[in-house]
Amino acid sequence: MEGFLKKKSENSDGKEVKKKKMYGDVEFTEQQLEEFKEVFHEFDIDGDGAITVEELGTAMRRLGERPTDKELQDMVAEVDQDESGSIDLDEFYQMMANRISETNKIRQVFNVFDKDQDGYISSAELTTVMLDLGEHLTEDEIDEMMRWADKDGDGKVGYQEFSALMSGRSRGMILD
Repeated sequence: MEGFLKKKSENSDGKEVKKKKMYGDVEFTEQQLEEFKEVFHEFDIDGDGAITVEELGTAMRRLGERPTDKELQDMVAEVDQDESGSIDLDEFYQMMANRISETNKIRQVFNVFDKDQDGYISSAELTTVMLDLGEHLTEDEIDEMMRWADKDGDGKVGYQEFSALMSGRSRGMILD
């Protein structure tokens, strides 16, 4: 899906409105676009205007990520509209929008579970949500779910743990 460029115009106060670009359900400001453009050029190691699977892997490893070859190929394929096997700048913007959109959705789901909004999901909160969904789980089943999601062993699930679980980065699982 190609971005939609809004032209500069004046608002009701007569002030100039800056250009914004839409990618899916995410709107970027000019500043965000410039920042992503800088990152794009850092990832585009050979400077040819496109990021290959290999360049993406190198850049992500520099950032401490360890994606598999399949994950990298899938990331490129997800936004490679022209089927060139690489990511151009517009496709890179789309990839960033996809990641932001996914993060926003995960945050919304986390907030449904985090009933008291303290930044953690407790066993009691998990039980409540599961009951709301019509799932009557035993205490042992709830405890097992908590142990599986609670990577740091503090007895509750924080946003980072939840996000890793939801995006398939938890315990080596890839969720499709």
